[in-house]
Amino acid sequence: MKQSLKVISLLLSLALLFGMLASCGTDTAEEQTAADRSAISDTINVYTALEDDIIQAYLVSFYEKYPNIEIKITRDATGTIVSKLIAEKDNPIADVVWGTAVTSILSLGDYDLIEPYDPEGIERVLPQFKDKMTPARWVGIEVPEGAMVVDRKALEAKGLAVPTGFDDLIKPEYKGLIQAPDPTISGTGLLILSGILQLKGEEAGWEYLDALNKNIDQFPPSGSKPAKNVDAGETAIGLSMGYRCVKLAQENPDLEVVFPVEGCPWDVEANLLIKKPVIKEAAKLFLDWAISDPALEACRVEYPIVATGGNGTVPEGYNQDPVLNLSDKIDLYAMAAGRDSFFTDFTEKYLAPRGADA
Repeated sequence: MKQSLKVISLLLSLALLFGMLASCGTDTAEEQTAADRSAISDTINVYTALEDDIIQAYLVSFYEKYPNIEIKITRDATGTIVSKLIAEKDNPIADVVWGTAVTSILSLGDYDLIEPYDPEGIERVLPQFKDKMTPARWVGIEVPEGAMVVDRKALEAKGLAVPTGFDDLIKPEYKGLIQAPDPTISGTGLLILSGILQLKGEEAGWEYLDALNKNIDQFPPSGSKPAKNVDAGETAIGLSMGYRCVKLAQENPDLEVVFPVEGCPWDVEANLLIKKPVIKEAAKLFLDWAISDPALEACRVEYPIVATGGNGTVPEGYNQDPVLNLSDKIDLYAMAAGRDSFFTDFTEKYLAPRGADA
């Protein structure tokens, strides 16, 4: 009996020892892997539609983690980015698409340009902000919503009230006082104007856009330009992304931000891996980093809604629960599927006649 107890005790001691050694080995292996990744030296091409003034701030934590990886940024409007990628499809230059509207970049799948990839930490991303397929074709980082910024003084001088939603914008008194982004070039323009079709339904949506077009002064080829033009005193009402509207209103006390009472149309600024003969490890590391806590905390400085949800911190100028501003009628996949036909119809109805008049 005593001999048996000694044997059992010895076996338990050996098991405990092997467990400790295995644990140490795992920790060492993980530390070695992290060190190996940090030492990777390479250059990747990143295409993005993120705003110029936030890109470098976002990248700080990447360079801290991967100091030997050089990032070459190509920044342009969403439509221009997508057109460039398609033009380069036979010899892709980009390695990664970063922070670009998913309703537009999903079209790259039609050209076999998407390499599905589940970045490290994807399980933390909320279901509505990542692809429903596995591995994921796209993963979101932040959620831009459509809003408007208004020059309160300019409207007061004309005896006009500040609009509360989209329905106000088609009133005749606002004729010539509104700008909206060109949706065929701007992802923000697409999420707002195509989103209206989902808010109101296809038939009623086009009837609304017919009426809105009569009040539109111009369709600038940039998501932030209508808001910037309000700030510059060039127009009274600008449809743009909430982030840009809030930022300008923080700096200019004459401006007021309006989140439409009908609910905000929205999109997801997302990342994806470009399919090419040689896919760089550095490109995957970039996508892993892009949904990490440090990366998303940088996004949260400007955007109250990021892909992993809120943390109770909301930038000044937003409602304290900004998710409630988002319309529950938005279907990103339907918007993406109808993108090209929307471009055709929108151009024929509204953009082409303006060009002819010019």
